[in-house]
Amino acid sequence: MNIAPLDWVILVGYLLIITAIGLVAGLRVRHTGDYFLGGRRFGPWLMVGQSFGVGTHAEMPVALSGAVYTLGASAIWFQWKNLFITPFYWIMAPVFRRIRRTTMAEFTEDRYGPWMGAIYIVFALCFFIINTGSMLKGAGKVISQASGGGVGANEIVVAMTVMFILYSLVGGLVAAAWTDLFQGFLIIVLSFMLIPLGWGVVGGLAGMKESLEPFRFSLATPSGIGPWVIAMLTVNGLVGIMAQPQMLAAVGTGRDERTCRIGMLFGNYVKRVCTVGWALVGLIVAAMVAQGFADAETLGDPENAFGFACRQLLFPGALGLLIASILAANMSTCSAFMVSSGALFTEGLYRRRLVPDRPDRHYLRVGRLSGFLITMAGVFYAIFLIQSVLYTFLLTETLATFVGISVLGGLLWRRANRWGAAASIVSALATNFLLYYLTGQRLDHWDANVFLAALLVGITALVVVSLLTAPEPEASLNSFFGRLQTSSDQGATDPWADPSMWSAPRSADALPRRRQGTEPALGEIATIPGDADARPAVISTAAQPLLLVNLLRLREGAAGRGWRAYREDLGGFALGWVLVIGLVLVTVLFLAG
Repeated sequence: MNIAPLDWVILVGYLLIITAIGLVAGLRVRHTGDYFLGGRRFGPWLMVGQSFGVGTHAEMPVALSGAVYTLGASAIWFQWKNLFITPFYWIMAPVFRRIRRTTMAEFTEDRYGPWMGAIYIVFALCFFIINTGSMLKGAGKVISQASGGGVGANEIVVAMTVMFILYSLVGGLVAAAWTDLFQGFLIIVLSFMLIPLGWGVVGGLAGMKESLEPFRFSLATPSGIGPWVIAMLTVNGLVGIMAQPQMLAAVGTGRDERTCRIGMLFGNYVKRVCTVGWALVGLIVAAMVAQGFADAETLGDPENAFGFACRQLLFPGALGLLIASILAANMSTCSAFMVSSGALFTEGLYRRRLVPDRPDRHYLRVGRLSGFLITMAGVFYAIFLIQSVLYTFLLTETLATFVGISVLGGLLWRRANRWGAAASIVSALATNFLLYYLTGQRLDHWDANVFLAALLVGITALVVVSLLTAPEPEASLNSFFGRLQTSSDQGATDPWADPSMWSAPRSADALPRRRQGTEPALGEIATIPGDADARPAVISTAAQPLLLVNLLRLREGAAGRGWRAYREDLGGFALGWVLVIGLVLVTVLFLAG
């Protein structure tokens, strides 16, 4: 199929609209707090769109449709592997807002000290470069295939980069969030547009059942991804997501903690629903082949199933919409990554260690430039170094999980220290790569048993080394956990309510109490940092404990209030499970006919 004139009209229209939205949304961005974090004032719809857009990539429907074409509906678990993590997002989300920092590198430095923050920066830069490259390459391959090979994958990579860099440089996270909201609708279109077009061709569900074997409509787990693998993937996702460097921008930028919860839970839940659409495309293509519309040799690689459906079913104009949707799926994530990588370099390294005490406008320029250069490194990686998109994603997931041991351990266990954190990262990565080397696997391979072995080694190293070495300074621990125990919604009673105070100190003398880790405890009379009039303010004594932060000390954290202290956490957690179980039941009943 060649791209028709109408397709070009739709595609150019999409590019113009998305660029205009990003530029207009970013016109008022004047400060680093707006550029990196959107001023932490996004509403529920923006947060849902941002979480959905950042977590959804163009290669996902292609890979899943091919797997379902080969194995049947049970292959949905290759994408639903994180389905059972979804309810936990409700209890994770407010933690990212209470951190009150711009980047996870600052969080790591607050918890473990400067050199652990530097180690995190190295990991995060690698994460952004590799992930950006793999997403661009994946989208380039999909669009090249859908258009009949008329445009090369690398040329598409360059074109996508130019567009999302244009509006991201101007508007930062504000532009990224508004474009994510618009592009989220296009991603949903991508997930379901092929279904009605193919439904009549194969005779609906009845026609598919007549032409395909019964096992193809079962959700029983396929060979190679049974309950044990799903359980390990669930643990992998729970640990790894806490360390991913884009999470503060993607989750912690809502106007209040409940908005952050809504965005993270429902944004990811929409992705789980879209997964059903991707699976149905695979079943439709399998039925088309079985009914003689094409033979398996013509289809070739099973992962061509999605492109095959495009060529067979789409009409002029629809292909342009499909390509726009694929662009949306990747540009939304790449834009967020560009802003987050600029924040990581500027706030985590440049302002703190290299060039302090400059005007905020200077750091805004540095953030834009550094984000651009890191993105260019990802483009170089995509064009010249990537051989397998799948292996690239597996590599970043492995890195995030083993760094996540120290991040999650630092939240749950007060006694964890920098030596234990470093030991956990080194030992887990060494165990993981050594086991793959000894068994002759690629170093970016993923195996449930190897993952568990490396995870247990990392956790053991964190605990043992932390107990054998000196604890972190008590003052810094009190400051760190005091912020996590205090709601970020308290407004004027919270000396950290001003988002501009949530980033790194502007100078060595500006916030001496904060730098020394000696912020006043709950209930003390304090001076609001940076207040010209030095007006006293009382930090509210009504601490609002979070279930995740107090998981190892539930009774102490509740302060005599029992389960009611965690009512917000438990209520949303229960709702998440209702949604997840409901989605599985509806899918089973639909496939049963």
